[in-house]
Amino acid sequence: MCVPTASGVPLQLLPAEINGVRIIGIDVPGFGVPTHAEAKDVLAGAMLRYARTEAQAGPVAAPRQARPQLPAITLLGEMFPADPVGIGMMLQPMNLAVGTVVPTREWRELYTALDCAAVAAIHPFYTASVREFDAAGRAVVGSAPVGVEGTEAWLQAIGSACNVAQAQIDAAKNRFLPMIRSVLAATPIKGRITVSGYEGSELLVARLLIESGAEVPYVGTACPKTPWSAPDLAWLQARGVHVQYRASLEQDVAAIREFRPDLAIGTTPVVQAAKEAAIPSLYFTNLISARPLMGPAGAGSLAQVINAALGNKGRFDRMRGFFDGVGTAHAAGVWEAGEGAAGVPQDRPEFKAETRRQVIKIMKRRKAEEMLP
Repeated sequence: MCVPTASGVPLQLLPAEINGVRIIGIDVPGFGVPTHAEAKDVLAGAMLRYARTEAQAGPVAAPRQARPQLPAITLLGEMFPADPVGIGMMLQPMNLAVGTVVPTREWRELYTALDCAAVAAIHPFYTASVREFDAAGRAVVGSAPVGVEGTEAWLQAIGSACNVAQAQIDAAKNRFLPMIRSVLAATPIKGRITVSGYEGSELLVARLLIESGAEVPYVGTACPKTPWSAPDLAWLQARGVHVQYRASLEQDVAAIREFRPDLAIGTTPVVQAAKEAAIPSLYFTNLISARPLMGPAGAGSLAQVINAALGNKGRFDRMRGFFDGVGTAHAAGVWEAGEGAAGVPQDRPEFKAETRRQVIKIMKRRKAEEMLP
């Protein structure tokens, strides 16, 4: 609820259950959660807290599917469906298994998510969920098995958190790192790329691009900085990448203007700004997030779409040349030369300033009226 009393009564007075249906009151200040990744974390954290209190009170419903016989690793954050499968294969040599992915699909999976050997914060911005796992005494590991170096560090961190023998950790590394290295070498990416988005996996994508051979001078994420993104931040900064947390549209567009990339990956307005500058661009959510990133399957997943986009530079130059002379901003469109109705529209900044002044005046009056008893 944006306002605690929006339900008609304070959230604290709502019953925990009505006719067998759990009631979970979530106090979220209006516009206080700027990304959908964080909004899902707020909800997942509230459900985990409820489920944790249920489990502490007594027996709870068993999962529909059989629980892994091996110690399980809960995966935190939304992922491409193939990624948990690939992660599970990498965990096998360490006698570990993939457990539940949070956010969960159904309620009883919350219990199995809490019943784990450790938590992998694949998306490190799920801070509300991390608090619940901390309360349950579960270790939380940041970063993800992305690329050669990312996979090696992640396997070591997960193994150490679960007290796995070093020989088993090394066995997992020796089995999968050469495979990832081979795929990256076979599918190189050459070019300068800027990355921005609000999914929560922007730093991971940048790492994979760099290990694939790309130059990435800038990474912007709308999500906040957390301790669990520290490994990715340190790795990127060591390679000269500027990482901007809580990045604004203006900062993302400024990065495009400054670095003049061969390809821009970003949100819809970032993509639009790049295309207006004749720079090939890709929408992060639809074309980057919708692909595997982890392990051998993720190593070559971006190469095809990235390289195809990089090859479109010539087409953008031809289109820009074709439309050269067409108006922009207030003069967008094709206009006849001359004055009057048939002429090119003239900018009227004084009208814009007056309209802005009137809008501010109206907003102040409305705010004052709302404060009246």
